Amino acid sequence: MALQIITSSEDFADIIPEVRTNLVMAKKDAQDREDVAGVPGRITSAHGRAVACFEPEFGASSHMARMVLNIMKHDPEKRSAIDLKYDPVILDICKKLGLKVSSYDRNQEPEEVKNKEGGTIPWGVDEAVKKIGDVPDVIYHTGAWGKEPIICLLAPDAVEAARTATCIAKLYSNIYRNIK
Repeated sequence: MALQIITSSEDFADIIPEVRTNLVMAKKDAQDREDVAGVPGRITSAHGRAVACFEPEFGASSHMARMVLNIMKHDPEKRSAIDLKYDPVILDICKKLGLKVSSYDRNQEPEEVKNKEGGTIPWGVDEAVKKIGDVPDVIYHTGAWGKEPIICLLAPDAVEAARTATCIAKLYSNIYRNIK
């Protein structure tokens, strides 16, 4: 259902990052990436529309699965995540929608974290939570050498993540249509 919401949106393709989007959802007591469903090949864009490469499968995501698994350590109810392109306008929209927004700076990442495969996400989640003293609805970073800036929207389930993301996409597209 969540994929249908995204792929039927006329605006979602406007907020897909260069690394493409993945939408994930973890089982209630998820322990590892095999407990997290994601879209193999991610969600991309074609002809101005969002297109899912395949139907969701458990174990299909590594990066976004780590994000959800680490958020669940702080709030077990936030079991879904979707990544969006970084744009300060999108962050403003998130704040206006009442979402709790936090960030981490990849340039401040300790060497031992950088050198550990998969270490950035747990560190980044902990930093973002510490920064606002609460579990955010949105975590972003502005990139680093060779790393694309990303916004990650968190939600209790994939349908809510998709609905919120498509709402953000609609508002974002309307802003840019009015500028042109």
